[in-house]
Amino acid sequence: MTNFVELFETMESWGMLDVLLPFLLIFTVVFAVLQKAKIFGEDSKRFNVIIALVLGMVVVIPHILGTYPEGQDAVLIINNLLPNVALVLIAIIMVLLLSGVFGYEAKGAGGAIMIPAFAVIIWLFGISAGWWENFGWFNIDPDTMAVVLVLLVFGIIIWIITAGENTFKPLKDTVNVFKNK
Repeated sequence: MTNFVELFETMESWGMLDVLLPFLLIFTVVFAVLQKAKIFGEDSKRFNVIIALVLGMVVVIPHILGTYPEGQDAVLIINNLLPNVALVLIAIIMVLLLSGVFGYEAKGAGGAIMIPAFAVIIWLFGISAGWWENFGWFNIDPDTMAVVLVLLVFGIIIWIITAGENTFKPLKDTVNVFKNK
């Protein structure tokens, strides 16, 4: 009788985890962005599929052939990045869930949450790509990173709970300025 370990080992030997999943991820993200942006007009689904297909193959084929320079293989960077991004997304969702449980409504604070989240994503992407190897203070082992993330999440939760009524007013004004343009 087979088990899940053998199933994933078989999928790995077929190249599904190294080729198919990154291709599907790139294709889906590019297609969704093109559909949402409507760059080629309202009825441009065929063009968007072709562009997403080509971009997905342009990223995956050099990985299959081994032609990426050392440390610049996009598929390996994606494979290293996704667990860290998933951890950050889980932390953000937990903050939002806990703030919702306590009845907090952050109207207009989305920009304030997105800026640090974007910075953390860039930081994690840099770690996965090996950009911060020359900077010792950027290289944090996973255990320390987990502790820092937990402390940050709890700090944000405590700040949200104890924040006054007017704490988010400058953030609301900033977001409203961008909404009006």
